[in-house]
Amino acid sequence: MLKAVRLTTALVAVAGLAAMTASAEAKTCVKKGAIGEAGSQQDAKLQVDEALLQAVDWGAWAAWMGSNHKVGAAANLPGYTFGPRTYSCKQGGSWGWTCRGSATICKL
Repeated sequence: MLKAVRLTTALVAVAGLAAMTASAEAKTCVKKGAIGEAGSQQDAKLQVDEALLQAVDWGAWAAWMGSNHKVGAAANLPGYTFGPRTYSCKQGGSWGWTCRGSATICKL
């Protein structure tokens, strides 16, 4: 009986810590940067957008890819906002275009 009480107490403590962690993470924003390379400038920017989301949450990336996404446009994703991106692109490199970009991604 005593072991069951200790186990229950431990589980409640772990659940409480998990809830505190979840609420502490809510509405947090991160600024991320990424590099994309492709045969066109537009596709290199798409690579940047994909890498930015992948760095934060693969589920958000999948939702963005499955939506009517627009390169560089702000987007609302389940649980996140994907703010406007900034890009610096140069022609050249192994694929034709190289773009560096950044964005602020916020977890709601």
